[in-house]
Amino acid sequence: MLGPTNKKFGRTMPKLALHWQIAIAISLAVIAGLLGGADAEIAGIKLLAVYAFLGTLFLNALKMLIVPLVSASIISGMAGIGGDNLERLGGKTLLFYATSSLIAILIGLTVVNIIQPGVGDTEALAASLSSDNAELNATLAKVEGRSAADIVQVFERMIPPNVIAAAANGQMLGLIFFSLLYGFFLARSDSEHAEVQLNFWQGLMDIMTSMTMWVMKFAPIGVFGLVAKTVAGTGFDAFAPMLKFFFAAALALALHAFVAMPLVLRYLGKVRPVKHYQAMAPAMLTAFSTASSSATLPLTMECVQDKSGVSKRTSGFVLPLGATVNMDGTALYECVAAMFIAQVYGLDLSFAQQFTVVMVALLTSIGVAGIPAASLVAISVILGTIGLPLEGIGLLLVTDRILDMMRTAVNVFSDSCAAVVIARSEGEQTAIAINQGSRR
Repeated sequence: MLGPTNKKFGRTMPKLALHWQIAIAISLAVIAGLLGGADAEIAGIKLLAVYAFLGTLFLNALKMLIVPLVSASIISGMAGIGGDNLERLGGKTLLFYATSSLIAILIGLTVVNIIQPGVGDTEALAASLSSDNAELNATLAKVEGRSAADIVQVFERMIPPNVIAAAANGQMLGLIFFSLLYGFFLARSDSEHAEVQLNFWQGLMDIMTSMTMWVMKFAPIGVFGLVAKTVAGTGFDAFAPMLKFFFAAALALALHAFVAMPLVLRYLGKVRPVKHYQAMAPAMLTAFSTASSSATLPLTMECVQDKSGVSKRTSGFVLPLGATVNMDGTALYECVAAMFIAQVYGLDLSFAQQFTVVMVALLTSIGVAGIPAASLVAISVILGTIGLPLEGIGLLLVTDRILDMMRTAVNVFSDSCAAVVIARSEGEQTAIAINQGSRR
């Protein structure tokens, strides 16, 4: 796409791609956050407050689109699928999500056993667990009383007593279930109004997509605010004792995103992984900066549909569900974090105990996704299962924000891979198929 003509030189200048704009914004944000710190001011105004303001506006704009976008995409997608094909498409989606999450957890388990970040000098780590740590106490208050029984609550959240209230409170699982039912019966309806309703939902989907593209024009500014706030508020001084754990978690996430998923794309989806990375770059960078799969959903759908060439029918079904229940990066992190804490406390977990960690991480990555402080809640459930004190969560607080950004990007990329692979299994050509090389 070409931008406006440069009159001085008499030629058109190429417009900088969105993912490059976001990447530059992230780089500038890191520099600004490090140089300014948490106390920097200009004319009596704290820069941290300015960063928070810019980031909040952008994040709220994305969240504003989620409910109508999810409803419209699922209902119109379900109506397009038809009742006869729902079982096949739903089965493929759930199988992919379960398999990819299991692969992610096993990668995390392998890496943490090889690197063993919790083995060695743990005095500096233990010092962070003091009882007067306000952040630790606040976190423990959030996860107190959580157990494996919380997983059962996923089914309760699935069927909301008031779908409007569920939408207002951000209970996406209930909204998705209602939208699935609505679309299913819309496809089977013989009413004269069925076509009118279908046109309405499809039209709403198109409008929400256009609004998403407009909001993303401000993405570099919003991303700058979000990342600068994180860097300025966190800093890197406290990272030193946790560098080994940070490296292990980041390495495991990278292996899943840049080794496992490309292999799945190449050999299962028969598509070109590099092209899909290029298509998903804006969504992954936005996911990294927002640390929210749900907030990134509008852009994820736009990238998958317009750049990777997946149909609205498939992406409208797969992606909203994935943003709610498919958390590859989260599941991987939960496993690595639990094993790390066990190593710090000197607990040598048996194969059976490690298998328990794998299974609980798989279940909690789905079951507690809608609970505040979801990752920490899930980790608390795992710790309780293998007999470790909840105070171990305090070890994770220093690096949690940065790793949260990383694992969210992995979550989003895994969802997009699911959409592509399932689309290919349904006979869709897409824009990134291997056999497209000779034509593009």
